[in-house]
Amino acid sequence: MNSATSSKSPLPAPSNHVRRIVGTSPAIHRLEQAIARVGHVDCPVLLTGETGSGKDEAARAIHTAGSRAGRPFVAINCAGIVGTLAESLLFGHEKGSFTGADETTTGAFRAADGGILFLDEIGELSLDLQPKLLRVLELREVVPVGATRPVKVDVQVIAATNRDLTREVAAGRFREDLLYRLNTVHVVVPPLRDRREDIPLFAAYFAADCAERLGRPGWLMPDKAIRRFMDHSWPGNVRELRQTVLRIAIFEDRLDEILDELTATRTVAEPSVAAAPEFPPVCPETFNLHELRCDAVRRALAATAGHYGRAAALLGVSAKTMTKFAAEVCPEQQAKRGRRRRKPLPR
Repeated sequence: MNSATSSKSPLPAPSNHVRRIVGTSPAIHRLEQAIARVGHVDCPVLLTGETGSGKDEAARAIHTAGSRAGRPFVAINCAGIVGTLAESLLFGHEKGSFTGADETTTGAFRAADGGILFLDEIGELSLDLQPKLLRVLELREVVPVGATRPVKVDVQVIAATNRDLTREVAAGRFREDLLYRLNTVHVVVPPLRDRREDIPLFAAYFAADCAERLGRPGWLMPDKAIRRFMDHSWPGNVRELRQTVLRIAIFEDRLDEILDELTATRTVAEPSVAAAPEFPPVCPETFNLHELRCDAVRRALAATAGHYGRAAALLGVSAKTMTKFAAEVCPEQQAKRGRRRRKPLPR
């Protein structure tokens, strides 16, 4: 992949507008330099990084620091645009073009005209939509559903993913030509474990936000918690840290319990050899997404003794999504959880 910092021309100094990025580590300094450059380059940008690492914030920082600041920033989660209305959501539709199309809509591309369209989780985009997205990137025009003429759009596309798109291409789940087009500029958002010196800054930032939201002015994160934060591997990255700070702010009287639960998550982030007999590592030849997801769900449930909330935090998903995954992977456990004792009927 091409790198945003590989060109021989000098990098612009990081702008004061890149204020959404918290941290002073070398990894964050490199990220700020990349953002300062790509914000003034009118071409697709691909952001890669682990779940919860801050790709959304990096995309918004590019918008704020770049030449399109003050113009629209439209964010779309590609995992949520499946089904028959997906094309309409992206490109718009004409009135009467299908059942239920009672009025004309602009779609995400035209809504972002002049600005930036952020396509999060681009690896989840369905195969039938990928060639249509490629056409928009190449011709800079969209054809709304039901329309006969294309409409010109001026949009910079920023795509983000936590997947290895090269592997997705090899597995036939992502188009190679679309990857090449999106990968004009590649920016890596580093995981939190590679910028540990930034953890106290993040903790203070989130603590101040929690203090404001909860009406507790002057509340600070306990030093004891900061010390434990520095030793944690943070598999859920910045998102996991933010949620942990919020939990401590709400349940400060249970600080030790929350920190002990945090330490327990290392069994998933850093699996031990002892865990291998029950959950053998996935062999490099296995790239089936369903199998990998099932394995991750089983590991998370085993590491948290079946606690859905903590397992969801490990995987970086919502509790609702975790319940859905568990129902698919461990239906017998879900059925057991769903049983409720019926009260005897009064005689």
